[in-house]
This record gives sequence, structure tokens and C-alpha cells, in this order.
Amino acid sequence: MDILIWIVVFIATFLGMEFMAWFTHKYVMHGFLWVLHKDHHFKDHKSWWERNDLFFVFYAVVSMYFFMIAEFQFAVAIGAGIAGYGLAYFLVHDIFIHQRFKLFRKANHWYAKGIRRAHKIHHKHLGKEDSECFGMLIPPLKFLKNKK
Repeated sequence: MDILIWIVVFIATFLGMEFMAWFTHKYVMHGFLWVLHKDHHFKDHKSWWERNDLFFVFYAVVSMYFFMIAEFQFAVAIGAGIAGYGLAYFLVHDIFIHQRFKLFRKANHWYAKGIRRAHKIHHKHLGKEDSECFGMLIPPLKFLKNKK
């Protein structure tokens, strides 16, 4: 029974991270820490590394913290859920959408198209105001409709 609870905690944490990513993106990255996120919208640098990547590092540290403390029963499951979301975010955002590594270039699935559309709309606005589509794995339903 414990393993089932661990799996539920992992899945709940993973799904909760989509909300955390949306909230952080909308109110922190496009808010008081825009100075760190701005270089993701304005490609005025030649470096592969962006200041925006510090947000990824922050959540990696939070995940490692849960792995290391293990003071309560499900801390490792929470850390794994955060790490799992971080991996999914990296694969979808950095590799699939922004092509920081040239992989998954020809993905043509309706879900892949929807995520790309939503992210393209997000990057349409270069400033910190007026943006939309702040989530990553669950885009607004209008972007998942079958558009050719």
C-alpha cells in the first residue's frame, strides 16, 4: 500500500508543479524577477546559457533538498515529482520548443503542435506585460484544437 501512496504523491507533485511553473512564470518571471527572465524573450546574447536558466537551477535545488532531508515519509516522492517535472520541462521547453539541442524537430502530434502554438503566442509579446500562456505542459484548450 505504501508504494501506491508514493506513486500518488509523485504524480500529485508532478501535476502541482505545472501550477507552480505557471504561477512562477506569470508573477515572478514576468514580475519582480523579469531581470532574470528577460534574456529568454530578447535574444541579445550569444551564450547558450541564459540568466533565465537560474529558475531551473532553483527548482533543482528544491528537489535535491527533498531528497536529502527525507525527514518525513514522502519527502523523496515529492523530490522525485519535482525532478520529474524538471526533466519534462527541459525536454519540452528547452529541447522540443526552443531547440537548444536539435532533437524532436519533426514532432507533428496534435499535442506537440498545441504546446508550440501556445508558447509562440507567449513569446509574441516581448515585454513583461501583455503575455499569455504561462504554463508548459497544459496549454489552453484553444491551442489543442486541430489546426493545420
